[in-house]
Amino acid sequence: MKRALSASTAIVLLSSVLAACGSDASNNAGASQSASPSAGAASSSAAPSDSSKPKDKVTINLWSFTDEIPNMTKKYIETHPDANVEFKTTVIATTDGAYQPALDQALAGGGKDAPDIYAAESAFVLKYTQGDASDYAANYADLGLGDDLVKEAGIAQYSVDIGSKEGQLKGLAYQATGGAFIYRRSIAKDVFGSDDPATIKTAVGPGWDKFFDAAAKLKAKGYGIVSGDGDIWHPIENSSDKGWIVDGKLHIDPKREQFLDFSKQLKDNGYSNDTKDWTEAWYADMSGTGKQPIFGFFGPAWLINYVMNGQVKDTNGDWAVTESPTGFFWGGTWLLANKDAAKDEAKKAAVADFIKWVTLDTSETGLQYYWANGTMKAGEQGTKDSVASSVVMSKSNGEVALLGGQNMFDVFVPANANATGKNLTQYDESINLIWRDQVREYANGTKSRDKTIADFKQKVKDQLDIDSE
Repeated sequence: MKRALSASTAIVLLSSVLAACGSDASNNAGASQSASPSAGAASSSAAPSDSSKPKDKVTINLWSFTDEIPNMTKKYIETHPDANVEFKTTVIATTDGAYQPALDQALAGGGKDAPDIYAAESAFVLKYTQGDASDYAANYADLGLGDDLVKEAGIAQYSVDIGSKEGQLKGLAYQATGGAFIYRRSIAKDVFGSDDPATIKTAVGPGWDKFFDAAAKLKAKGYGIVSGDGDIWHPIENSSDKGWIVDGKLHIDPKREQFLDFSKQLKDNGYSNDTKDWTEAWYADMSGTGKQPIFGFFGPAWLINYVMNGQVKDTNGDWAVTESPTGFFWGGTWLLANKDAAKDEAKKAAVADFIKWVTLDTSETGLQYYWANGTMKAGEQGTKDSVASSVVMSKSNGEVALLGGQNMFDVFVPANANATGKNLTQYDESINLIWRDQVREYANGTKSRDKTIADFKQKVKDQLDIDSE
């Protein structure tokens, strides 16, 4: 349960959105700051010269937009009883864009209250790893977290690319959010004669031509292939060759432009229920109660565990997962350290130890092993998730009841490897909203294709002052 906390800066913000960050859907509430003393990472360099004196605790200021990472500190304390740190946590919701301005101000202000560790989600992470605010972030190498650790952990390359600037790693995610196609077994058997993931993989892909061939076959038997055009947007967006900005100007990658045609094709042919994601109609299609039964959804493991799990109802166990027609990722949260935190040896050691435990530790007492196996709480089987380390997933149990007992890691490990992180920009969150609104108008027949593209370019210019190519 989210706690309502008071910030020292008197910032009080309410409600957080899951969005596409891959956070637990329970983390949909408010914002705050708290100081909770606890035991944590220590460094021998932090010890006083007189060993009879108690060590001063190292205070780590931790900023996030949900309570997911602050809650990880509790497990860290539990597994590091000899350490000596206190985490002072600030949680500010992303609602109405509140988190970034507050974080930017705190980073710029510096001093003892500045964030030592801070989180950034996929929608805006490039601003902090490669963009306008990237100079605040320490290089992982300067924390003693070298490329050898990244390689040994088998971290998905897209996550490394997103977290790096000019070859220097500045942030890593603890989840891996490579996407797959999540489909109904009963519908697969009716239309394709089998619910085997290998069979369905070749029925819906690779490529969008095969996907729409499958859509026609499904429609002939009274099924939609997806709930709405939002379900195909993420695979299209994150498999494009280039991002929205090329050489400082707006660029529409041909793969992203094709979304116009695909969206209209879905609507005109009745291949979907024409829903919008994150609405009641979208959720209804997960439970099989929409206007026509829907075959599948595109998404990472968090969509299965944190969203569908609460919505599938009578379809629970009737799902399976297979490779997407194209590689993509959706969401994720990256962890960064303030470069000023590396100036003090004791704090640097404490910050590095926590970040390593969250993002690079492949042992059975590392965060990722607990996360992958749903064992964050002792004696309690919680939600399993795909994690950044393929090494961890290879030795973890990814069997999920919603998927009829299928081991989802068999699909998500290659899905993570097939994703790319080289087509993002720090403006994606804003530009995507404009683009999808315009595409929807085109699919609804309210404007021509040329007018849609022209209006999109103009709105980007008006809102972001970015010219088109």
